[in-house]
Parts: sequence; structure tokens; C-alpha cells
Amino acid sequence: MAKSSVQIPALCSQLAEDARNGVFKPVYLLMGDEPYYPDLVCEAVMQNCVEEGFKDFNEYIFYGADTTADNVVSAARQYPMMSDRILVVVKEAQLMKDIETLQYYCQQPLDSTVLVVLMHKAAVDKRKALYKSVQKCGGAIVESPSLRDYEIADWIVRYYRSRGLSISPEAASLMGESTGTELSTIVVETDKLVKNLPEGVDTVTVADVEKNVGISRQFSVFELNRELAARNAAKAVRIATHIGSAARFAMPMAVSVIFSQFYKVLRYGALLQRSPRPSPEEKADALAGVNPYFYRDYDVAVRNYPLPKCMQVISILNEYDYKGKGGDGGDMDQGTLLVEMVTRILNV
Repeated sequence: MAKSSVQIPALCSQLAEDARNGVFKPVYLLMGDEPYYPDLVCEAVMQNCVEEGFKDFNEYIFYGADTTADNVVSAARQYPMMSDRILVVVKEAQLMKDIETLQYYCQQPLDSTVLVVLMHKAAVDKRKALYKSVQKCGGAIVESPSLRDYEIADWIVRYYRSRGLSISPEAASLMGESTGTELSTIVVETDKLVKNLPEGVDTVTVADVEKNVGISRQFSVFELNRELAARNAAKAVRIATHIGSAARFAMPMAVSVIFSQFYKVLRYGALLQRSPRPSPEEKADALAGVNPYFYRDYDVAVRNYPLPKCMQVISILNEYDYKGKGGDGGDMDQGTLLVEMVTRILNV
């Protein structure tokens, strides 16, 4: 029952809501590269499965590195004391050496037991018996993939909407650049930001992100992309110099964000060659993942980087991705590599 990253929020929201209403699956297999949603479901089950006063007798928490399948199954096969159910949770389950042995319990789980198998940035083999037995017994499987860089801004917009807030596309992009792709980090930063919003304010702006998250739009990879698209050489180099000097700067991440933009410029340029006046649907397909708010930036970029030049830029980005990961970079630090790469892009 693997879900795409778009379906995962709805699935996990439903599982959490069911748990709050006292409806539980016999087994939860929570896994994937992005831990936010598996953790969210696990927390909802733990908060609602066993009443607080009876947890000492009916709740068992194991950690994969310190337990075996026999220990887990032994707990799961007990009957509740003064409670409707027993809860058995295995955290860091990817560290269990015999995790597949849990398949035998999952083939015939007890109605009075809820078993949660929580893996951190890992997943079981879907071809093997454990995965299949959880499916067959009517268990819940959450397989949460990591989001790609270009998906983060849209996720932030949806997440803010779920909290009754709105955030501008530019502010969402800026926050995504600061937090990276770890959803739990975005949630933590959002909690801090919301606490500092004036009472009654439900719209988050770029200024709010700059003030509360600690990143300046003026010196961000987001803004660097914009200046590269417009071929504003002086500003682009100045931004690259500032970004590269940051203590947490990582060349591969910067290259990834810039590559994402120029790959879309390439697709958009190819579309315009085929159809100089594309339909809105064609444009949205070529610029998949781009908020329409930013289409004007791509109109500028495609004029400044026609197809041959755009392909040269992508070649440069591939070269510096390799160098930024330690390949053939000599003794040059990553900040200097960024400035050199930006200068070469501006000169294609």
C-alpha cells in the first residue's frame, strides 16, 4: 500500500483521526526515508490507544537495537489488564536483526493488541513476508518518501493551510531553502514563527520568515537563481560570495536547487520551440512543480538562456556537482567553487 508523497498526508491524517476516535489497525508498519509522517502516526496511536492510568500494565515500548522478535511477540500475545487493548511499539525497528520474524505474529494478530513497527529512515523489503502479512491482516502501511527540493515549497504552503495559515509562495521558497527537506525541521521552525506572529495575523510573509527563521532573502539560493535567470552578474556573484561563506553552506544542495531551475528552463525552452504560444496546460507541464507566481522568472530565463546555452549551463552544473562532492576539486573550498561556477554560468 505504498503511497506517493502527495497521498501520504491524507493517509496519515486519516490514521491519526481514527486513532483519536478510538479506531485502530491491528498492525502499523511505519517506514520510509522521511520520518515526519511515520512519527506523526505513531504519536497519535500512542496518545490514544491506552488510557493514561493503565499504560504501566498495557503499553510496551521496545527499541530495535535492544530487542528481538520473540520479545515483541511475547508482549503482543498478552491480554490487556483493565483496558480494552494492549499497545506494543517497536521504535528504530530497522535495527532488529530478526524483524522479518514478526511476520508470524502479523499473520494472526490478536484483536486486543495494537502493534506499531516504526522504522527510522528505512523500510522493509516489500517482496518479503512481513510486508505482505501486514497487508493481508488489514494493517496500515505508511511508506513515506523524502521530498525533493522542488516539492518543499508546495508542501509548506499545504502545511500552513492545514494550520489555518497562508504563506506567500516566495516566503515558502525562502523557508524551504533555510530548513532543507526535513519536514520535522519545517514544523519546528513554523511553531517558532507562529508564536512570534502578532495576534490575529494568519498570513506569513517573506519579512516574517527573514525575521523569525534567520535567513535573508537578499542572500539566498532562491535569490541567486533569480539573478542568474536575469543575468545580473554583479548581484549574482555578490550573493554567491555571501552564501558560500556561511558556516553551513553545502555545495551539493546549492547545485541541486540551481539545476532544478535550469532543467525547467530547458523544458520550457523546448516547449516554446515547438509551440511559441503554449496553452496554460502545456506551460504548467513544462514547469511542473513551479508556482504560477514565479512563471515570469522563467519567461526571463528562457530568453537569456536559449536551448544551446541552457544545455551548457546544465553541463557546468554537473561538473560542479561532482567537484562539490569531492571529485577533482583540488584544494578549492566549496564557497570558492560556488563563485567560480556562477561566473562560468554567467559567461555561457
